[in-house]
Amino acid sequence: MAEIRSVCVYCGSSAGIDPIYLAAARMLGQILARERIRLVYGGGGIGLMGAVAHAAMDAGGEVIGIIPDFLVARERAFEGAREVVVTRDMHERKRTMFERADAFIALPGGIGTLEELIEQLTWLQLGQHRKPVLALNLNGFWDPLLALLTHLESRGFIRPRSFELLLAERVEDVVPRLREVAREISENELRGAAARVIAQEM
Repeated sequence: MAEIRSVCVYCGSSAGIDPIYLAAARMLGQILARERIRLVYGGGGIGLMGAVAHAAMDAGGEVIGIIPDFLVARERAFEGAREVVVTRDMHERKRTMFERADAFIALPGGIGTLEELIEQLTWLQLGQHRKPVLALNLNGFWDPLLALLTHLESRGFIRPRSFELLLAERVEDVVPRLREVAREISENELRGAAARVIAQEM
């Protein structure tokens, strides 16, 4: 049984138009701190990224921000994090976030958030890791993506059950859901995933 010690949260650098997104980001940060789960995220200090980081830090949690140098000013790198890793580019950022995380949570966000979520699903499908990947489907935010995935499977481009995208509709259900799935994964499978991915990139 694997233990979830850190999670990578993918989310928007803006707050979106529905106040529920900002409230959910703040609540998630508080929950992660309360559960003593380290937050790994994109390093920004604005939007949903800033909200989840501020909430986690204010609640006594550990926050690690990972941000490419060209976004430090644009996304107002979060200075309150325990550690801020400034990378050379987006590829290094995403790889470092993967290495530091035991699981992934996608909050609402834009193209960047979608791309990060899809990349983790791709690696799951290819058998490169078994880290849990969860989308917080607030008010059906991810429903269009779920419909697209169903469409791709129905057209023969995704093998049935080749990966699992976990879903939660309430923030309170996120950590229990991740832990439930982690019980079926060994520590070796969880911790060894980063080494396999890195080796294949070299």
